[in-house]
Amino acid sequence: MPKYPPVGLFIVGTDTEVGKTYVTALIAKHLHDAGKRVGVYKPVASDCYDDGDQVISEDALTLWHAAGQPGTFNDVCPQKFRAPLAPHLAARAEGKELDSDLMRTGLEKWASGYDIVLVEGVGGLMTPVSDSEYVADLAFEFGFPILVVAPNVLGVINQTLQTLITAAAFENGLNVSGIILNNIQFQERDISVKTNRQEIEKRTSTPILAEIPYNADELPVEIDWIRLATRT
Repeated sequence: MPKYPPVGLFIVGTDTEVGKTYVTALIAKHLHDAGKRVGVYKPVASDCYDDGDQVISEDALTLWHAAGQPGTFNDVCPQKFRAPLAPHLAARAEGKELDSDLMRTGLEKWASGYDIVLVEGVGGLMTPVSDSEYVADLAFEFGFPILVVAPNVLGVINQTLQTLITAAAFENGLNVSGIILNNIQFQERDISVKTNRQEIEKRTSTPILAEIPYNADELPVEIDWIRLATRT
């Protein structure tokens, strides 16, 4: 049984391209600037690129720098593949197989010496990470409270509620600690941005912890991330 860190958050999106890495990096930087020892982990990444003899995940690189470059870059993301596909398919596009055990044991690098570890998943809870496993399987096994990043756009009410329903129904239930509503673009025509937060809050008891302004470089509210990330 792998040894996992005692304090951590598992960050998922309601979909792809919702600003999950951006929000995770804001949290990591905030904690690092406050003097906390922050670990960051992305079990697997696709849509990567070559830089000399290294394969680079832009998401993992962003997290590593935001957290103050803890450990090594490969500790942050031990499996990186080039094709913009679900991880197991991206691996096969290179003639490889995704290492399911490494997705789990890689987290052991962050098991001690850190105040908090931020784990960024791939897409949403039901994004496949192998032929038979999903991001939700990793979230369940790691056991950290879950933070949902949702884009403030038309359709986010449905996406957010579906994510929360999935979390409640998976295995014996995943603990969702809160929602971050992220303004992913400057919206002039999407009038739903003015009502999405209110409508989500009416329909769930899971709190919206913050609404991130478009292109913000810091968190708009003070949140006790250590308390939120402590297992109950």
